[in-house]
Amino acid sequence: MLVPSRRRLRIEVWIVLGLSLGQSAVYSVVQLLDKLTRAPLAEGTSTLNRSQSSREYFDLTYQLLDIMFALVPVVLVIYFLTEHRGAGESGASAFRKLGFNFVRPGKDLLQGLGLAALIGIPSLGLYAAGRALGITTAIIPSALDAYWWTIPVLILSAVRHGIVEEVIVVGYLLDRLGKFGWSMPLAIFASSMLRGSYHLYQGFGPFIGNAVMGVVFAWIYTKTRRVMPLVIAHALLDIVAFIGFSLFGKAIGLG
Repeated sequence: MLVPSRRRLRIEVWIVLGLSLGQSAVYSVVQLLDKLTRAPLAEGTSTLNRSQSSREYFDLTYQLLDIMFALVPVVLVIYFLTEHRGAGESGASAFRKLGFNFVRPGKDLLQGLGLAALIGIPSLGLYAAGRALGITTAIIPSALDAYWWTIPVLILSAVRHGIVEEVIVVGYLLDRLGKFGWSMPLAIFASSMLRGSYHLYQGFGPFIGNAVMGVVFAWIYTKTRRVMPLVIAHALLDIVAFIGFSLFGKAIGLG
């Protein structure tokens, strides 16, 4: 098996994060500063799913392209985590390594449901508290026009977020930080801070809430070595937020 050096792994991590959630974190910090220097944070608004065209089928095309290309860094991570061996030898599956497969669908679904309830209910209270304290913007989970494809696209968007965040920020990052010699508590802290940082554009409340969520999810992953329940939980949280807002028009907290 070909074992990459630590230097090569560090470069690899910077490439992955620069193409995905690290880039999002940088933009999020800049957006937060922009909002803070315009008006009090409580007067700001964060829209998560925007319409990208006034023409229905061009909007649908843009939405699907966004979802598809957002998943490319996940494909890159799967490639990097696959053990590449010499000619004629098969490498270990990254899907198995991450626990990102369907070998135990029932148990993963139950764990995902439990995690979604554990995180989702306190998130609503944290959002309300953040709004009351003036440290959280008004969150609009969906601003898509009402078309026949709106709900399916919102579901796909939620699944996309679950896959991208949990595979990269938990499964991939904890693996690579472990290879750098980081202790598990420090790796979990770094993972949770990254998760919080790319939500900063929503305000300090979502930063705190997502950082706590990151600690819980990363700790559970260290015990189970399965990212699938985390993906399910995250997707369920976003589906409820996106579709709930789309159907009922209420600003609700987002995990």
